[in-house]
Amino acid sequence: MKIGIIISQTDPEVVWNAFRFGNFSLGKQHSVKVFLIGKGVECEDIKDTKFDIKKQMEEFLDGGGKIFACGTCLKMRHKEGSSVCPLSTMQDLMDIVEESDKIISF
Repeated sequence: MKIGIIISQTDPEVVWNAFRFGNFSLGKQHSVKVFLIGKGVECEDIKDTKFDIKKQMEEFLDGGGKIFACGTCLKMRHKEGSSVCPLSTMQDLMDIVEESDKIISF
């Protein structure tokens, strides 16, 4: 199954669980793509002692998941894309929606 995950917030527990779900899905041999939009583009910078988001994101990428980050949302925050969260477009989000069997929004 192809799963699309959309993350639009920075609550550490929510973002951590979104990537945990992505990792679990990859472990079940599903194809998973994450699109970060709005505040979600800040998730790479979240530091929390209880929820290790960076570790979950690394496991997600190592497991074959792909992450996209809204370029407009990044620019509004004076941020650039990174190797973890590459600058992406609405077309990338549309592609994820069109090709996915399921979309989950956090």
